[in-house]
Amino acid sequence: MTWTIRPPRAGDQEILAEIYLSVRRETFVWVDPGKFHREDFAAHTNGETVFVCEHENGGVAGFLSLWPADDFIHMLYIRRDFQGLGAGTALLQALPEWPQHRYRLKCLVKNRRAKAFYLAHGFRVTGNGTSPEGDYEELSFLPV
Repeated sequence: MTWTIRPPRAGDQEILAEIYLSVRRETFVWVDPGKFHREDFAAHTNGETVFVCEHENGGVAGFLSLWPADDFIHMLYIRRDFQGLGAGTALLQALPEWPQHRYRLKCLVKNRRAKAFYLAHGFRVTGNGTSPEGDYEELSFLPV
């Protein structure tokens, strides 16, 4: 599949909010789904750089949000029907100076599939902590 990574457009807000809401509800099954809201996307990406992944037919497959001041990948969400097809990899590869730059993120311990994805892409566990959604591990990508 061919992916295009681009900045968000004015008309993307609704689909990005829907992806964020639906993937969190599908993935974080241990969290009360009532804690997730469509409005969360705008609030949680405020001040961040968002990258949109578009599939070859022009639809949005997912997104990545980056807090540039700390090189912190805050979110990487892919619609379920596009998971495992390379969209997440395309988003990582679109990051500025990838793979020569250090990036970090937090991954919930119970989100085993996401952790496996990041480890397969060169991230290493560098710390841990606890959030309202559960225990997490901090992962860092160390430059090649």
